[in-house]
Amino acid sequence: MRRRAVAGLLAGAAVTVTGCSAPGAPEVSFYADGRTVNAAPLIYCDAIVSSCEQNEGAAAKIPVRAGMPVQISLPSEVAETPWVVNVQYTDAEGNLKPIKQEFFGQDSRLAYTATGDAPGDQVLVVEIQQLGAAYAADATGMPIPDADGNPQLVVRGVWSFQVER
Repeated sequence: MRRRAVAGLLAGAAVTVTGCSAPGAPEVSFYADGRTVNAAPLIYCDAIVSSCEQNEGAAAKIPVRAGMPVQISLPSEVAETPWVVNVQYTDAEGNLKPIKQEFFGQDSRLAYTATGDAPGDQVLVVEIQQLGAAYAADATGMPIPDADGNPQLVVRGVWSFQVER
């Protein structure tokens, strides 16, 4: 009887510990041309970018026809922090266009639609970058400012969507 009680307590403790484990890294959803795919981050770090995990095979891939947008849905864990979207695309003739980049402040939005500039453009890659609380610093520890004079925040998480061809 005593052994059963001890075994029952150990099993209950294991369930309690398992139930309290930290959640995994957030996933970003990409929707394009009638299909949805969720992407784990390629890299994900704690807020101060001191501990990171990499997942090189995490890029989401689905086929997308030219002219079709890619819709991105962010979980609140990402959208409540500053984040950046980068969109690489070609024009209708297949010429690579400059990467479109847009910055969003914390709690600004949970979704984004990636497109080229013209109706026949082909989206190739969409990358989401979550910014952390750490900033880039020079050799003396001083913040490296951006074009607006603000400290450059360091990327803490990266999610990638690539169009299959």
